[in-house]
Amino acid sequence: MKRFFFFLAIVLCSAAVCAQDMGVSVSYFLPRNGYFSTPISPFSIRGIGINFTDFFGIQTGASIYRMSGLNMINLPFDSKEPLIGPNFTFYVPAELVFQLKGKNVQFDIKGGGFMFYGVDQKINYGNMDRALRSYQHWDVANSSLSFQNNVGLGTHFGAEFTVYVTNQVGISLEGNYLMGSSKMPLKGNVVGGSMSGSLQTAAIDYSDAKIDFTGYEISMGLIFKNGGGQKKAPSRRRR
Repeated sequence: MKRFFFFLAIVLCSAAVCAQDMGVSVSYFLPRNGYFSTPISPFSIRGIGINFTDFFGIQTGASIYRMSGLNMINLPFDSKEPLIGPNFTFYVPAELVFQLKGKNVQFDIKGGGFMFYGVDQKINYGNMDRALRSYQHWDVANSSLSFQNNVGLGTHFGAEFTVYVTNQVGISLEGNYLMGSSKMPLKGNVVGGSMSGSLQTAAIDYSDAKIDFTGYEISMGLIFKNGGGQKKAPSRRRR
């Protein structure tokens, strides 16, 4: 995993050097059946892009989120409360951008893929035990679980509106809908039972369990244009 982050840092630095546009943002994530999550400022660099034409380009970036809570899917039961978190999550998008430009404004339609990885993962045992208690039809439940953490992948689409206050600096508002997941198999056991009966132990082996990384992302930031590629008007020689 250290090699992965080292490789990712090299890719982002190379993209930033070649980029025509670059932005810094404050992004917020509203996960499905999860808790509102906030960014770790200033570790949110977005809009690192290269334009192929006046209308099409590609962009990437990276953000670190403080995830308050994410849910899980592919379990034998459903939960409306998050089962994972809190943690720190690295998020890296890669997207194709269709651009509509005005005099001082720009509207972008975006879509592509992303990858994410949660660091310092934790199981929310309070919500997990309540979900297991309902699933087993018990009055009490106490689980002990181990898990395997993995890199997650997904797709996203959205739009961005930018107002340029100067030729090189713009203020942007962006919204995206993310649909992703990462494998997180769970193993262990749960002890529980009814108040009128004896306690019993049930084995848990949810090998298909995944972290649900689905929800809305809202970003506000600044876009900086690289003026290095602009052509200068030819100077006139005096005779």
